[in-house]
Amino acid sequence: MAVEATRTYVGSIQNQQQVCDGLDSLGDSASKIWNVARWTADRIWDEAGEIPDEGTLKAYMKTQSCWKDLNAQSSQKVIEELSDAFQSWFDLRHKFDEANPPGYRKHGDTRPKSTVTFKADGFKHDPEHDRVRLSKGKNLKEHWSDFLLCEYQTRPDVDLSEVNKVQNVRAVWNGDEWELHFVCKVELETNDSAGNEVAGIDLGIKNITTVAFPDEYILYPGNSLKQDKHYFTRAEYDTEGENGPSEKSMRARRKLTDRETHFYHTLTDTIITECVERGVGTLAVSWPEDVRESDWGKTGNKKLHSWAFDRIYQYLAYKGEIRGVEVLKENEWDTSKTCSRCGDDTRSNRVERGLYVCSSCGLVGNADCNGAENMRQKITLSPHGEDRSNGCVAQPSVHLFDRESGTFKTREQVVS
Repeated sequence: MAVEATRTYVGSIQNQQQVCDGLDSLGDSASKIWNVARWTADRIWDEAGEIPDEGTLKAYMKTQSCWKDLNAQSSQKVIEELSDAFQSWFDLRHKFDEANPPGYRKHGDTRPKSTVTFKADGFKHDPEHDRVRLSKGKNLKEHWSDFLLCEYQTRPDVDLSEVNKVQNVRAVWNGDEWELHFVCKVELETNDSAGNEVAGIDLGIKNITTVAFPDEYILYPGNSLKQDKHYFTRAEYDTEGENGPSEKSMRARRKLTDRETHFYHTLTDTIITECVERGVGTLAVSWPEDVRESDWGKTGNKKLHSWAFDRIYQYLAYKGEIRGVEVLKENEWDTSKTCSRCGDDTRSNRVERGLYVCSSCGLVGNADCNGAENMRQKITLSPHGEDRSNGCVAQPSVHLFDRESGTFKTREQVVS
């Protein structure tokens, strides 16, 4: 059976010298549209006490000269991104006093090279010759048929002539040069069910995921994520300019984002592969209902906001669908305090962050493993009474992310 999915493929531009000036102009124009719209939103905020919605901003911006620097759909996309940024700020400001609204895209007297998105009317793709034609706005055309013709190269295993549809193309400045991102609809063959076994996942902040397989528990800590965030955040602040983020600062942000994305993809790939190899056809993932609506204090709210539980679930879901593993979202209510052996739900059983001691049956184990086992038992026919030894729960395997290989390995295999 086949399923349709969305994938993004990166293409390096082979004729960079021929098109870089044109792409620079488009990127500068996107920043200008953003800045004018941001200034407009600021004025309306001061006068009316509210931020204009996406439709109002688009209607106003269409009367501005800079709107025609880009293809109409590309200009619209800039406003959509600004509206999304304001929405994210609305969500944050209720929790964090220091949350800042989206700023201006300006470095001193210059503007950064913003990403430019070309929708259906803005590009023409020639996959047979690995070329794509990108539209300019009316203001940047020297004649009516003026456009940018980019020659690109993708990874050897990617053939864009085989995708169902290229939905849009993005010109992205990666800090050193321009590259193309092709957002495509692709058809993927799915496997039959990987097996009849069931596994459970407890999602956390320190241990990003804890997986309870039928015969083993595995912890996947987030140490490398924490180290990356500390390093690149420091690099970002060290290079902050007087008039906003410097180019080095923006590069640090991009590198951190790329590393986080690689980590989460590798993590979820590893878990789904483990499921397939162990005959697990169903994976129950803990879902913290309304966790971000609760107040956990200033420090706690910051941690919860950066907690990527929804992202992990989405990655697991689509990767599992392709490989025959059904991924279920299950409410995690009471799973952290309930004993996975006898079902006792005394709150004091959770002695401390990483330790669970059952006052009824004497189970002693890792608290995250106990929670993951409870998630597994939400799907199994016999929720309690199975023989889960203290040794198994108390001493799980630990798989760490190895930077050198870019994969997860057991703690013993990772060279510090």
